Amino acid sequence: MSTNHSHIVPNVEVPNISQAQELVHVRSVSELLRQHGILKISLGLDDNKSQYLEQLLLSLHRRHGHQLPIAHSATKGWFWDVLPATTSFQTANCQARSETMDEFPWHTDCSYENPPPRYFALHVLQPDRYGGGTLSVMNVQRLSELLSEATKASLARPEYLIRTPPEFEKSPRQQHIVGSIMVTDAENQTSMMRFREDILTPLSDRASAALNELKHALQSAEAKSYSTLHLTPKALPARSIILIDNRRWLHARNHITDPGRHLRRVRWDAVPFSSSM
Repeated sequence: MSTNHSHIVPNVEVPNISQAQELVHVRSVSELLRQHGILKISLGLDDNKSQYLEQLLLSLHRRHGHQLPIAHSATKGWFWDVLPATTSFQTANCQARSETMDEFPWHTDCSYENPPPRYFALHVLQPDRYGGGTLSVMNVQRLSELLSEATKASLARPEYLIRTPPEFEKSPRQQHIVGSIMVTDAENQTSMMRFREDILTPLSDRASAALNELKHALQSAEAKSYSTLHLTPKALPARSIILIDNRRWLHARNHITDPGRHLRRVRWDAVPFSSSM
């Protein structure tokens, strides 16, 4: 897998918002996501309210069976602004990691949800003008090939406590879940993963050993060269939208250097985290 994004990420040009309701366009988006698990859309117009993205998700729901977006928290709806903030946060008194300028290591969005969203999208309203904030993605299937069979079996057992970050709590009764990190299919191939190290606690010695091997693999030179793409601000300029299969790709970002960087996120199609998919 090349780290040149143009060799792997399909790109669809969208000249106007009305395409979000055109049958052929919506079917193409659905099929490209199914095949590749990642898709870039290049808008030919300003869309500061993310109307195209909202209408696309409604069309995917009506025409292709996608579930509607999930709310981010008890106070936030479908859309979340990924924008550095120091005093005013989208959840009262809680600063989300996405509201900082810090790097954000490898993770799955909403791994603490049961069920977690299958997809997420990021609409680039203002890229980092100084070169920071690169979005990196790692292919889960290729990453899993670096793991031992024993580790994959352990990661597939429901032996991990996954805490809900306080800024995303929807109910005092939903502060954590217990589940697996990985799902394998009938051919013992890894089909899905959910991971975010800072909210994850292994509940057995074998779970802890498997998690350590996974963390080592994530940092290995093999994973960086074989499984990873880096989508720089040049690759994702303003008016870009990146849609990602949240279970087939982990993602991360490096340090943000532009306090005006502004992305808008939405997550959708929450379906069971199981081998039945």
